[in-house]
Amino acid sequence: MRLPIWWRDDDAIAPTPELDRLTRMAGDLYLPVHLAVIPEPATSALASYCAGAEMLIPLVHGWRHKNHAPESAKKAEFAHPRSGIEGELKAALARMKTLFSANMVPVFVPPWNRLDPSIMEKVALEGYRGVSTFTPRTSKFAAAGLVQINTHLDPINWRGGGGLVAEDVLIDRLVTLLRDRREGRTDLEEPLGLLTHHLVHDAAIWDFTRTCLSRLLDGGAVAVDLRLGPLP
Repeated sequence: MRLPIWWRDDDAIAPTPELDRLTRMAGDLYLPVHLAVIPEPATSALASYCAGAEMLIPLVHGWRHKNHAPESAKKAEFAHPRSGIEGELKAALARMKTLFSANMVPVFVPPWNRLDPSIMEKVALEGYRGVSTFTPRTSKFAAAGLVQINTHLDPINWRGGGGLVAEDVLIDRLVTLLRDRREGRTDLEEPLGLLTHHLVHDAAIWDFTRTCLSRLLDGGAVAVDLRLGPLP
């Protein structure tokens, strides 16, 4: 059974030693990294870096990665309707096109993986072709012309203050994801997505990332490059 996989890494702003390591790993695996770049603070140096790195594919990571959630709610930049959203969506895409030109893919990645359903149509109307959050999608299209392509496995123990989630827990999660796909509880056509954050990786997270992706690819998984599909 064919298993398409893709790799998304969040919060890029500028070239760093950690980005160097991410890029080398992508080359070693021959698996593109879809780099979610924060548009407003992103530097021209990052644009130059990505232009010379075939395995890095910039995506649009919100606007400023600023929390606009009410005090009692979980952090989010685009999970609650507010004035100015359309302008930020437009500005984010325009800046990414200016920085990265044809190297970027117009997929919107909301910070903290939270996006209010009422905003989906606005995302589509501003010219984005895809949207990416976390957990298996319930529909291929989030809005007319807007493909939902999510991530599903995150190795970082955010609730525990960082570091790697216990490997047996991660393996159990991966097995469950694969079983749910195979048995029809989730969308078999959605590429299985690994979500990483290169700026906060420790050695154990780097090692797990390489091992997990290597084993999936060695087992016959097919690498997905969003420059080539499955966006409309």
